[in-house]
Amino acid sequence: MTAQHALVVKDLRTHFTVAAGDVKAVDGVSFTLDRGKTLGVVGESGSGKTVLSRSVMGLNIASNSKTTGSVVYEGKELVGMSPKEMKHLWGTEMAMVFQDPMTSLNPVVKVGRQLTEHVRIHLDVSKTEARALGVELLRSVRIPEADERFDVYPHEMSGGMRQRVCIAMALACSPEMLFADEPTTALDVTVQHQILNLLNTQQRDRNMAMILVTHDLGVVAGRADEIAVMYAGKVVEKAPTKTLFKEMHHPYTQALLWSIPKTAQPKHTRLSAIAGRPPDLINPPSGCSFSPRCPYARPICREEEPVLISGVGDDHSYACHHPVGSPAGQEAFDKNLEEGLPQTLVAAGRIQATEDLPTTWED
Repeated sequence: MTAQHALVVKDLRTHFTVAAGDVKAVDGVSFTLDRGKTLGVVGESGSGKTVLSRSVMGLNIASNSKTTGSVVYEGKELVGMSPKEMKHLWGTEMAMVFQDPMTSLNPVVKVGRQLTEHVRIHLDVSKTEARALGVELLRSVRIPEADERFDVYPHEMSGGMRQRVCIAMALACSPEMLFADEPTTALDVTVQHQILNLLNTQQRDRNMAMILVTHDLGVVAGRADEIAVMYAGKVVEKAPTKTLFKEMHHPYTQALLWSIPKTAQPKHTRLSAIAGRPPDLINPPSGCSFSPRCPYARPICREEEPVLISGVGDDHSYACHHPVGSPAGQEAFDKNLEEGLPQTLVAAGRIQATEDLPTTWED
């Protein structure tokens, strides 16, 4: 860590007001990020990962959204800045690779024009200079025949190429920080690997800070310096990557790891699934939000919300009453197994998780 972090986020909260109440999409998230480092943000759909990235960048400008807390980028407080003020940072200081390239790109505008539009605005270059820069950007993200591809429409490209165009657009003005929001969604495994390698190469060459958002722990395993696991709008565990995989403490982190397909498993092996469903962010359960699905949950988990505490070393924190790998955690798991708690039976491999599996239990 450096004395001056590139990004410092403290108690960031983003709530959306809807007819049924307030959706607490991001609910008290804090972290720091240094230049040249990668933070992996992991969690299921609906955990708040994307909203977190958009909140840091100031992209949640809907009238029903409210963001509080603090986001300090290079010494500047971003929370409270107007979209007009943030425009000077978008593209040149921070940029985002969005999740779906087909919806991120305008289908009736040629790729080259979309790629160079903000280049001409921010860098004040001529149309000829912008084209030369755009072609070079396409080459830098390894798009073959870049001169010809510059003049095609998005639908004339494959999904992998469209994603590369989105990366080139994000990198066009040489930002200091890059947000990659599920950059490999809907891509096959081979192309996914290429895109992730491309992001790593660009980050290293440009010494950018990067936040890599994904639902797959396997994606960030060898690509992030630190991982933050999110659930129900909160960070439930955060640690350096090697530390997290060596001694994870939160049951949700363990469940995410178990759900990754293993190459060593025999063919047609059923995939592991997390019992139940994510909570309602308007009316979350009392206590720990993960308790209705947790194989380690005991009555205290439904009554008292755990806070982030540091484990071995100040750089590993987690929020759990019965941490995985601890005597308290093993005792809770064994008791739940004896009592036939459905989530624990799933975790122990006794029954298969289904959508109809109950996610509540009686004392």
